[in-house]
Amino acid sequence: MIDFYSHDLLYLLFFVLSVIFSILINGILLRFAKTLGIRQPENMIRWATTTKPAIGGISFYILFLISVSAYSIFQLSKQNEFNLPLIGLILSSSFGFLLGLADDAYNTIPTLKFAGQLVCAILLISTGIMINLTGYFIIDASFTAFWVIGIMNSINMLDNMDGITSSIALSILLAGLAVMAVQQNFFTVQSFQMIGVCGALIGFLFYNFNPSRMYMGDTGSQFLGVFLAGISIMLFWDQRQPNIPGIQIKQFILPLLSFTVPIMDTATVFIHRIRRKHSPFVGGRDHTTHHLVYHGFTDRHVFFILFSLSLLMNGITVLIYKNFESVTSMHALAIFGLYLLLFILIQMMYLTAKPPHVLSDNNKQ
Repeated sequence: MIDFYSHDLLYLLFFVLSVIFSILINGILLRFAKTLGIRQPENMIRWATTTKPAIGGISFYILFLISVSAYSIFQLSKQNEFNLPLIGLILSSSFGFLLGLADDAYNTIPTLKFAGQLVCAILLISTGIMINLTGYFIIDASFTAFWVIGIMNSINMLDNMDGITSSIALSILLAGLAVMAVQQNFFTVQSFQMIGVCGALIGFLFYNFNPSRMYMGDTGSQFLGVFLAGISIMLFWDQRQPNIPGIQIKQFILPLLSFTVPIMDTATVFIHRIRRKHSPFVGGRDHTTHHLVYHGFTDRHVFFILFSLSLLMNGITVLIYKNFESVTSMHALAIFGLYLLLFILIQMMYLTAKPPHVLSDNNKQ
C-alpha cells in the first residue's frame, strides 16, 4: 500500500505522464490517420476550410480508462471506492464515447444522437448520480436528463474553433479538483480520473491550438459532455441548505458559473437561430466565437478571451463554494443579476458584429 503522504507526488507524476502520453498517442494517431474521423468541410458548415482528422477524443477515453486502472493497480486507497455512482460515471462516459465515435464514423441522424444522449442520462440517474432539486423523483430525474443532454450538446456545439472546447473543459475540471481539495477529499479515484482527463486535454491542445492539426470530433465532445455533466452533478449540484425542501435558488449558482461559456454560447445560438427561423441543430458560423472574430479578433485572441473568462468564472465558483454557507438569497440574486448582465453584453456583441459575406483564412492565424 502506498503511503498517504506520497500521494501528492504520485498524483503529480500521473498528471505529467498523462500529458506526455496524450501528446504521444495523438501524434501517433495523427501520423497514421488517413480517413479515420476526417472532417470534410464541403459536407458540413465548419469554421475551418481545411480537412483535418477528428481523432483527438480517442486519447481522452484512453487516459480516462488508464486513470481508473492505475488507481486500482497502485492501491491508492485502503477503501473500496468502486461504488455504484462511479460505475455509472464510467458506463455513461463510455457510452458517450461510443456515441461520438459512431457519429464521427457514420454521421448519425440527430434523433439517434439524442436517444444516445438520453441513454447516458439514464445510466447516470439509475446509478444514483442525480440532481436533488425538489425531492420528487420524476421531476429530479427529468431535470437531470435535461442537464446531461444539454451539457452534451453545448460542449459539442462549442467545438467550433481551435482549442476552445478543450480549454473550457480543462477550466471546469480544474475547478472540480479545487472543490475536492476544499472538501479534503482529493485523493480519490474520481480526482484521479479528472487528473487523467486534464492531462489528455493539455496534450491534445498541443495539436489543437490554432492553427490546429486535428479536431477532437464528436468522439471527444460527447465523452467530455457526459463526463463533465456527471462530475458537475456530484460536485456542484449537491450544494443545498439542509432541511429546506423544494427548489433552492442557491443550488443553481455553482453549475451555472462553472459552465458559463458553453451555456451562454448555446443559449445565444438557439435564440438567434430561432429568431431568424433557422434550425438550432444545424451547424453554422454564428457562434459567440465567430462573432468575436467578426469584431476584429483573431482565432488565437478568441481562445485567450474565452479561456480567461472560463478560468475567472470557475475561480469564482471555487471561492463561492468555500463560503457557500454564508451566501444568502440576496447574494444569490445579485450573482444572477451579474450573470444576466454578462449575457446581455454577449447579445450586444453578437448583434453589433458584421459577418463578412465571404470568410477569409487571413484572420485565422
